[in-house]
Amino acid sequence: MQMHKPKDVAEYLAALPEPARATLLKMQSVIRSIVPAETTEKISYGMPTFHYNGALVGFAAFAKHCSFFPYSAALIKEFAADLQNYSTAKGTIRFPVDSPLPAALVKKIVKARIAQNTKKALAKA
Repeated sequence: MQMHKPKDVAEYLAALPEPARATLLKMQSVIRSIVPAETTEKISYGMPTFHYNGALVGFAAFAKHCSFFPYSAALIKEFAADLQNYSTAKGTIRFPVDSPLPAALVKKIVKARIAQNTKKALAKA
């Protein structure tokens, strides 16, 4: 959906048409509410991505849907029952541009990703 490479997350979101912009702003707000303070946001792979001990989660808007990227095929399988009403692929959860994923579901997935990344970082240390 983006025509040029945005310099930051704010520029990415500002360039989106409604209702995708409002949908992803809500998702961003939910994610920000639960990630550790040292989490950063930046553009990775052309989309907004939260980083905490590596890439944590990302999201993006497309012509006919939005996507949430938990960067973990295992989590998509783990939360399959919660995701049964959404189109999923190995690393993607797709949802309508005018309907964000439920905040409680996003929080569960993000918390699980924080745990995965923390475990991976401790193993490296």
